[in-house]
Amino acid sequence: MNVSPALDRVSLWLGAYAADTSTTVSAGLNNPDVKGKLNLQHDLGFPSSQTVPHARFDFLLGESQGFSFDYYRIDQARTKSLDTAIGFNGDTFNAAASVTGRVNFQFGDAAYRWWFGHSNDVFGVGIGAAYYRVYAGISGQASVSIPTVGFSSTAYAATHTTASAWAPELQLGWRHAFSNNLRMYINASGVKKNGNHLGGHIYNGALGLEWFPWQNLGFAAEYDYTRIDVHQGHPAYNDTLAMRMNGPSVFLRLRF
Repeated sequence: MNVSPALDRVSLWLGAYAADTSTTVSAGLNNPDVKGKLNLQHDLGFPSSQTVPHARFDFLLGESQGFSFDYYRIDQARTKSLDTAIGFNGDTFNAAASVTGRVNFQFGDAAYRWWFGHSNDVFGVGIGAAYYRVYAGISGQASVSIPTVGFSSTAYAATHTTASAWAPELQLGWRHAFSNNLRMYINASGVKKNGNHLGGHIYNGALGLEWFPWQNLGFAAEYDYTRIDVHQGHPAYNDTLAMRMNGPSVFLRLRF
């Protein structure tokens, strides 16, 4: 039995992801009055869109099973002079203070996939593991005050949240071949990690179209949506990073 026309034995995707991004960082001490929440795009003027590399590699073992790999990263940094004071994690960054912020997110996964069907339509299920690393932080001149004891001080302050972990992943997919040169696909995946120290989830979805003007060389365009929520618990405080990304990806496609 032959491989479905909706699949390739070996498939390489090299492209870029034009992601509209919203990043919110929350942190708080065990004291409920000492906490903070920042949206990096709204409060620190981070760009709401960025184009980043996006790569993918798939290959079949036999006719209906194989491996899939995916990787992309987002890295942004910005220094801004504040026109209003902002508070975060017990520090107050005053108006006119120069504040530097940075966010970095890396995501890669590997999954073993089973494809069902040999006609123009196939449905897939994949089980694998994903690695993610997130970092977000701000630094600058800040003031700390404790009104109950009449204490206040102004100094350089820096605060950040960072996490990295492997987590199990579930993938679902559907592919349809209109012809040998034109195909459509839907990908969905979910990553979830439980734990008091580090936990959270990542959801991805993509709708795309492939066009091959040549037998082994073509193009793909898809629209992606990603939702990331990661939380960490510490002895004295906890923090949360929430990211939303959506936008088009464009790929140069090689198939064999």
